[in-house]
Amino acid sequence: MESTQVYSTGRRKTAVARVWLKPGVGSITVNSKEVAVYFPRKTLLAIIQQAFEAANALNKFDVVATVEGGGLSGQAGAVRHGISRALVEAAPTSKDALRRGGYLTRDSRKKERKKYGLKGARARFQFSKR
Repeated sequence: MESTQVYSTGRRKTAVARVWLKPGVGSITVNSKEVAVYFPRKTLLAIIQQAFEAANALNKFDVVATVEGGGLSGQAGAVRHGISRALVEAAPTSKDALRRGGYLTRDSRKKERKKYGLKGARARFQFSKR
């Protein structure tokens, strides 16, 4: 493991997270707030921790992340993606476990755009014969 900090970018949907990983005690800061304050739901906290659990690196690194765009769920996924990519740089032996968990793959699903003449992306207006 390196003793310096590692930078990585994580993305999910329209959310982008810039993640700095440095050796520490496991504190996570997102947009200058404690992670439990920024992501109030337990499921979102669990999503972020998944990368550390897969790499057996719980409480070994401190994380500072700035995230923008999307909603809370997309932002949590983006932070996890950024942490995973940074963990590969910091501890290359964890790459296989992170790859198996699917944490290194960018989830590119975005909202489909609305088409003209339609109510939404694919939904039509209600048809009436009379």
